[in-house]
Amino acid sequence: MTTLNLPSPGGTVEAYTLTGTAADTSPLPPARSRRAYAAAHVVADPLAPNAPGAPARLDWEQTLAFRHHLWDQGLGVAEAMDTAQRGMGLDWAATAELIRRTGAEAASRGAALVCGAGTDQLDPSHADLESVVTAYGEQLDTVAAAGATPVVMASRALAALAQGPDDYAQVYGKVLARAERPVILHWLGDAFDPALAGYWGRDDPAEAVEPVAALIAEHADRVEGIKVSLLDAGLEVRLRRLLPEGVRLYTGDDFHYPELVLGDGQGHSDALLGVLAAIAPVAARALHALDEDDADRYRALMEPTVPLARHLFGAPTFYYKTGIAFLSWLNGHQKGFHMVGGLHSARDLPHLAQALRLADAAGALTDPDLAASRMRALLQVSGVDQ
Repeated sequence: MTTLNLPSPGGTVEAYTLTGTAADTSPLPPARSRRAYAAAHVVADPLAPNAPGAPARLDWEQTLAFRHHLWDQGLGVAEAMDTAQRGMGLDWAATAELIRRTGAEAASRGAALVCGAGTDQLDPSHADLESVVTAYGEQLDTVAAAGATPVVMASRALAALAQGPDDYAQVYGKVLARAERPVILHWLGDAFDPALAGYWGRDDPAEAVEPVAALIAEHADRVEGIKVSLLDAGLEVRLRRLLPEGVRLYTGDDFHYPELVLGDGQGHSDALLGVLAAIAPVAARALHALDEDDADRYRALMEPTVPLARHLFGAPTFYYKTGIAFLSWLNGHQKGFHMVGGLHSARDLPHLAQALRLADAAGALTDPDLAASRMRALLQVSGVDQ
């Protein structure tokens, strides 16, 4: 077992010995009892300019290889979502290419794929409600051409333009009418994106639950499900119970996902989660335990991942992508710890050190020796003696 001198939040250095337990990454088929999509990050090309504000340059080989890793674990891939740095470094040109390339990879193996369709190609200074509909339409067409199910992402432009609930109903009605296949809606809370505060025309998300359910009921033939990322389990369950039969609730709650996916006597949530990318082998086996009605094993596998998830998604929550990329690097899925827009600098070294500790405790390190070697290199270049 390997011992590292890791920085602590208190400004000291403490010895930490890894457990040495490696996650089982043998391939699995998709779980039967739940649908689960891992929202995947993108791997920046370390040899290309990826400064803040510059066009994104990706390492396509490693970006796509990570998607195959998720599929190998039996998970679906949620592509071009906020985990892939939508609105935080990944421009529309790179996003469209990402959707096309991942669509081709998914088709080559018959794998499950959903892709985010938003409005981030809009110039906010020239946007109006009709241009929001047009922008959504362009991105929906790109997703459809890739053969994927669209996820209609929450729109910053719509949040800025809408004067009230009627504007949201008007825009979403038009967007759903032009979609070629049933879509997944996306309700992203302001913890993930402060620009989305007051979405659906209501300051309190609790006041939007019934109107959102009514919107879905009105267009039930066009809605496959809704992903809810409010970090409020009570609101999610409330909405889940109001959904029309056949419409799925995909939890995007990276704090309460074990209980929401397990469900209760009145139903359960499926999953579309960023944290699944960090804990894929563990989560995949937990979901298979549910296939066997083994709730105890499910809890034994999933609950130790919650401290890691709560750490990665801690405030400011929108920087969680840094932790996802960091763990991908520790687990050997990319050669370097680099991110589009320089976002690898968004979390400090004590935060990353704690992520290592918690991933080790959760059994989410696929090669503890490799993880230790890479962490030691990062610590040394950062001035932490080993």
